[in-house]
Amino acid sequence: MALIPMRTLLDHAAEHGYGVAAFNVNNMEQIQAIMMAADETESPVIVQASRGARSYSDDNYLRHLMLAAAELNPKLPIAMHLDHGNSAATCISAMDMGFTSVMMDGSLEEDGKSPASWDYNVGVTREVVQAAHSRGITVEAELGCLGGIEDGQGAGLSEEEAQDHLTDPEEAGRFVAETGCDALAVAIGTSHGAYKFKKKPTGKVLRMEVIREIHQRMPDCHMVMHGSSSVPKELVDIINEYGGSMPETYGVPVEDIQEGIRHGVRKINVDTDNRLAITGAIRKAFMEDGSQFDPRYYLKPARAAMAEVCKARMLAFGQAGHAAGVEVKSLDDLKAFYASA
Repeated sequence: MALIPMRTLLDHAAEHGYGVAAFNVNNMEQIQAIMMAADETESPVIVQASRGARSYSDDNYLRHLMLAAAELNPKLPIAMHLDHGNSAATCISAMDMGFTSVMMDGSLEEDGKSPASWDYNVGVTREVVQAAHSRGITVEAELGCLGGIEDGQGAGLSEEEAQDHLTDPEEAGRFVAETGCDALAVAIGTSHGAYKFKKKPTGKVLRMEVIREIHQRMPDCHMVMHGSSSVPKELVDIINEYGGSMPETYGVPVEDIQEGIRHGVRKINVDTDNRLAITGAIRKAFMEDGSQFDPRYYLKPARAAMAEVCKARMLAFGQAGHAAGVEVKSLDDLKAFYASA
């Protein structure tokens, strides 16, 4: 199956009431891990690359790895997504390289650090939407700011500061109407990275009512949860058991993500959990046999460990078993859809 627009996956998820995990990648083994899990669970797939990943791997490598994944998994619907584009130029460069979906994060200015004004966010998002929809490409936008920093992108807000930059449900409807974006990343108190919360998050930290209110106002809006790794204690424990020094930290409970899915969240970004699984497996491999120097010795268990995390999220978010039901649509199909809207 060829790479398809992300909008197609989100529409199917909304129709059938499930969420789709979007996994960040930097190399071949990570893409293979996602495909292993998707094949086993018969899940639709969103694979995404940040600007940092594009710089690390180079677009051409990523594009051909994704084309190989589609070729080797003809029964799986796969979307290739740009995570946190910082400018219209960044998004357009991703479109030129074959991405079928892009995120224009206009919640921050082009430096990727400074919270942006409403007018800037609307203007740059609308510009990207016009360029993308003319090609049939999906656009995710963001309103409000998350805490933390990921691959150099983020305002670096603390857990407490993030509470002052939540998405305003009243503004969300106006933003979607004015920009025409396909999906909206909402800020509900989550943060990028592993160190999200100092204690187990509650409703006072994760503002789930924001999601519920947006869904009530805009039942057809595809919402996105960023910073949604759960940071499982067992993965942190493996890292520390084999020479790591990660302090205690808390992520987003899976049950909270599932509540979000029941109220309109259709895309859930997961990155940190996979990094933890990979790092723990590699540390364990090195500690168990210090004589090994073949990269395959430690990359195989690392790939398998990430695949298990991906599989668990696919099952928990409800996307498992839905691959065959997603209608195959091309960019040209979506181009015609947008033109007639």
